[in-house]
Amino acid sequence: MSDASVSAGTLPDWLRHRASTSPEQAALVAGAERLSFGALDRRVNRAARQLATLRIGEGTRVALLLRAGAAFAVLTHALARAGAIMVPLNTRLTPPELSWQCADSHASVLIHDEAHAAQASTASNGLPGVSSISLDALSAVPETDVILRDRITLSDVQGIIYTSATSGRPKGVLLTFGNHWWNAIGSALHLGLRSDDCWLAPLPLFHVGGLAILWRSVIYGIPAVVHESFDPDAVNHEIDGGAVTLVSVVSTMLQRMLGERGPRPYPPSLRCILLGGAPASAALIDACLRRGVPVAPTYGLTETASQVATLAPGDVVRKPGSAGKALFPAELQIDADGRQARTGEVGEILVRGPSVMLGYTDRPDETARTMRNGWLHTRDLGYLDGEGYLYIVDRRDDLIISGGENVYPAEVESVLLAHPAIEDAGVIALPDPAWGQAVAAAVKVRSGAHATEEEIRTFCAGRLAGYKVPRRVWFVETLPRSPSGKLIRRAIAEQVSESIGQERR
Repeated sequence: MSDASVSAGTLPDWLRHRASTSPEQAALVAGAERLSFGALDRRVNRAARQLATLRIGEGTRVALLLRAGAAFAVLTHALARAGAIMVPLNTRLTPPELSWQCADSHASVLIHDEAHAAQASTASNGLPGVSSISLDALSAVPETDVILRDRITLSDVQGIIYTSATSGRPKGVLLTFGNHWWNAIGSALHLGLRSDDCWLAPLPLFHVGGLAILWRSVIYGIPAVVHESFDPDAVNHEIDGGAVTLVSVVSTMLQRMLGERGPRPYPPSLRCILLGGAPASAALIDACLRRGVPVAPTYGLTETASQVATLAPGDVVRKPGSAGKALFPAELQIDADGRQARTGEVGEILVRGPSVMLGYTDRPDETARTMRNGWLHTRDLGYLDGEGYLYIVDRRDDLIISGGENVYPAEVESVLLAHPAIEDAGVIALPDPAWGQAVAAAVKVRSGAHATEEEIRTFCAGRLAGYKVPRRVWFVETLPRSPSGKLIRRAIAEQVSESIGQERR
């Protein structure tokens, strides 16, 4: 292979490049820690050499069970520099779930912080060949003088990120450095990039939307502000400080931010709120428009290293409900039963481009079913309008067929969320002897508000066809959601089944 062909697939280490060109530029703000690119680079070098002492290097799979913060960011870059593969774990998982993901990903090391020591100990017990080490213990490990990677090979696997598992077992998504690179480039080409940009990350870093911000920071040369956990008051306060120009959230987070803020406008320094996770309800978009909030709804997946389509803030008025256009060089296509859908016709969303994953770890059959003829089959339903703007309808797996009619839960949920008393809503199917399936809903009522099942059904009947109106409505304290804000409808179905069982006793 020629040197030219090799260099075409490699780039200088992104962080090292920033450290050499702008060493004093702010790179990371996490709590009390404020690191320049130069300081972050030095921390990463030290951590990578400590990892080498532990024989963590080329191809080693390392699970991280850490709070969002500077240590997470440092290890993200240090593992890459050491040639290891990162497996970020959801800190909300139970020890058996963590143990399963460690085994499924073939992780040989689990690095944890003190807050998750008990979880890590329980999860790693009984896993042969998996060693567990705390951040404190790692910090005391001496450095080994080794040659670290100074270039990034775009085709190399950076990490294994597990899907949210809104249905079935989670799958380990193999993401390459090239996936992250092209996702960052596509986002910058769409949203623009300014020298004073600063990206706030209140999302978990084990989620692809949070992790993407760490990569964009070093690729763009802008600071990332990382919050350990989401607090709407803290996020609003950070934005009011004037430094933050971009922030990534999901719908439930934005709802809480607006609720905490009241009518106060955001400062003009905030140019974009990137809204991911589940499709935004019409009520939330309307609230943003009324308040002049620069919201940019997006569509993305773990399998595409975050965003694949984004609606620019200026297009929200003209294209309400849209997730925008594909980020260059990604491509979108709608498949309607094996043919390309017509304009406005609902079908499965397909994605093609360099941000699409390498595949699922140890799941060749699942990978082959999902990636066909160069296209990622998302199992999400949507359509493209005449200008190429994407509209998300629902998950194919969640589609309700009642009396031969298709009912998209997201459409019913959007109507429910427009009810002034309803804070959150989830729609599922119930078996029905006459119609095959019937629509059912679980709702969370706002604090201090009141609504009856009949009132909610009447409200829906005025806005939906009869077969879409929920046959039953259950009132719940909370609705199960994934870290990305997506409803876990199978868990809602379990809640409802339990309620039905209690009613019959």
